Amino acid sequence: MIMPEIRKVAKSLGIKTGKLNKTHLVRAIQAEEGNIQCFATGDESCKQLDCCWRDDCFKLAKKS
Repeated sequence: MIMPEIRKVAKSLGIKTGKLNKTHLVRAIQAEEGNIQCFATGDESCKQLDCCWRDDCFKLAKKS
């Protein structure tokens, strides 16, 4: 998902996007939704197969 789309989701949840990078913004969204803040941790045992962040999560985790 690209940043403008992520910012739109965040704003719809009442999250101020400010200067948050992608990782911090997605984690803020996860927290607001009541989910584990696991974005870009690279947890290969993740069972959340239908997570909308999954593809980006693993790509960013591999870059770190």
